[in-house]
Amino acid sequence: MPVKFEKTEIEGVVLCMPDVLRDSRGFFVETFHAAKYAAGGITCDFVQDNRSSSLKGVLRGLHYQLRKPQAKLVFCMKGEIFDVAVDIRRGSPTFGRWSAAVLSEGNQRQLFIPPGFAHGFRVLSDVAEIFYKCSAFYDQTDDRGLRWDDQDIGIVWPGETPPVLSEKDKVQPLLKDVPVEMLPEFK
Repeated sequence: MPVKFEKTEIEGVVLCMPDVLRDSRGFFVETFHAAKYAAGGITCDFVQDNRSSSLKGVLRGLHYQLRKPQAKLVFCMKGEIFDVAVDIRRGSPTFGRWSAAVLSEGNQRQLFIPPGFAHGFRVLSDVAEIFYKCSAFYDQTDDRGLRWDDQDIGIVWPGETPPVLSEKDKVQPLLKDVPVEMLPEFK
């Protein structure tokens, strides 16, 4: 089963479009195949899988790990999300820029986010279940974040109502207020 890979405007962030076989019984999709994804430029060794469920309007993020940065391969198993990657690698030519994709159970698309990026998403459907593969283990002591509504980043989040945020995400700093040593380095 082929996979199409579409580069985004930020080097390293890739929209993955696996082939979906559909018939009267439902569908089948291969969500990851190491050799095929490596041929598309995604060569991570994934070590942890995560699954979350969120209600309409929930916005999670923008999150990253500093000392143990995670690459992520994100897809939406149920519902629909607006998924965002923000380049926060100090010294990167695309520092502070963002890329996004609508991921849904209908389109079966995935977003690959390299290490050194902040990640977040907003739920567009009544409920959404998100699954993502990570290249490094989650470390609570390494957990960092940025304001979802940082005007300097300028993410245009869809939605007609204010987002539902965790207490942690309500108080994250603006990118300009994060000391440079608290940002991943561009390599």
